[in-house]
Amino acid sequence: MRGFVRDNALGLFFLVTFLLTLAGQAVSGHAEFNNQLAADQLQRISLGEYVTTSDFAVDVAENWQSEYLQFFLYIGVTVWLLQRGSPESKEMHKAGTESDREQRVGAHARPDSPKWARADGWRRAVYSHSLLLVMGTVFVLS
Repeated sequence: MRGFVRDNALGLFFLVTFLLTLAGQAVSGHAEFNNQLAADQLQRISLGEYVTTSDFAVDVAENWQSEYLQFFLYIGVTVWLLQRGSPESKEMHKAGTESDREQRVGAHARPDSPKWARADGWRRAVYSHSLLLVMGTVFVLS
């Protein structure tokens, strides 16, 4: 079991996150939907009935449009969580951040590398996390 979890940590993380998010959306959407029904003096419905309504389907579809959050999480967790056999995952023995040499930053940057890859301090930190920062910013602004 431990080997299965380790070999599939990335996929399992997103599956659990997806299911928890969907369950949370169902519970909160159900409460709001029933509050609206009560305000309109209509009979409340069960959670099971709510998850089969078009209101729930539309709400779920709208949330799925938030792909920037998905990419933000994906970019962030793929540094540490691995998936055996996935072309999008690092090799199993390479979890975590890479060395400056492997990333070709700082003293190991090539002459044609961006200036910030050759920089030190906060500029290199920003460069090293730039994709995550951009995706997080786009998600927050969307």
